[in-house]
Amino acid sequence: MNIIAIPARFASTRFPGKLLYPIKGIPLISWVIKRAKMSKLVDKIIVATDDQRIAEVASEEKVDAFLTPSELPSGTDRVAYVVKNVGNDWRYIVNLQGDEPLINPKDIDRIFKELATSNSIVTLRTPITNKEDIENPNVVKVVVDLNNYALYFSRSPIPFERAGKTIYYRHIGIYGYPKDILIKLTSLPQSPLEKTELLEQLRALENGIPIKVLDTIHISYGVDRPEDVETVEKLLEVSEQND
Repeated sequence: MNIIAIPARFASTRFPGKLLYPIKGIPLISWVIKRAKMSKLVDKIIVATDDQRIAEVASEEKVDAFLTPSELPSGTDRVAYVVKNVGNDWRYIVNLQGDEPLINPKDIDRIFKELATSNSIVTLRTPITNKEDIENPNVVKVVVDLNNYALYFSRSPIPFERAGKTIYYRHIGIYGYPKDILIKLTSLPQSPLEKTELLEQLRALENGIPIKVLDTIHISYGVDRPEDVETVEKLLEVSEQND
């Protein structure tokens, strides 16, 4: 089965309770669920949350919600907790962040297709066109090798531009996992670079687990801070007009 799992922690550091915050009148998590439902390859959508209120919203959206311990260190660990308990027949899992209401459903399906042909984690990147985003630590950057496997992710500008024109890439926080790799990854302790940058994907790289990075032209603007709400609402209006 192809699964979209949405980790949904209530106590966000920069924006507590943001997944329940109304975006154009409905909770942020509802927008993410609606996008997930637009995937043509998904068999089941679940929400992994530590909060009963978020679980109730998921139920209203007609998807299954599973309560997970609050102390789990990352969204990936939250997803894996559910997979280990109820995911016996799940094969590929796409971890879709609960604060990404602009994710393109076609990109979700591209990840599922890539998972069927490569034994690795799969994620997305898109070129950064705004110079301010290069310096913004909330915009995670990624560099890849010649086969489009990730070399490193950072909140700092990478690579350092010493000569020539550099293209910087924004990492889009969605991950696809074969089930066995997800279970292996989350059995490992948090790694030093993961703790330093607060980027859970670095745990995979530090332990030699490859991450394939697909290019996309679609920018999935997440809600990290209260000031992001206005921008996301405007982008959602544009997206709805184009649908």
